[in-house]
Amino acid sequence: MAKTEVINTRAEPKIKRAFTRVLKPLGLTATDAISLFIHQVVLEKGLPFPVRIPNKETQKAMRNVLKGKGTKRHESFEDLMRDTR
Repeated sequence: MAKTEVINTRAEPKIKRAFTRVLKPLGLTATDAISLFIHQVVLEKGLPFPVRIPNKETQKAMRNVLKGKGTKRHESFEDLMRDTR
């Protein structure tokens, strides 16, 4: 089936670059990936993945992590593993 409709979308340049970097090894262009997404939405009759709003406890935990509360940085994986013992 010939493609006859155009869909324009905008994305932040950084996100678009990351998107195309992920797709390149798969042999896909951004247009290919968006077309796949559209087909999946039609087949699933909705989004092809779950979209959920986090509960209040998860939202609070996410805010704390973004603020650096309750987190600890490690210099290496080995340091992390030593700290978990």
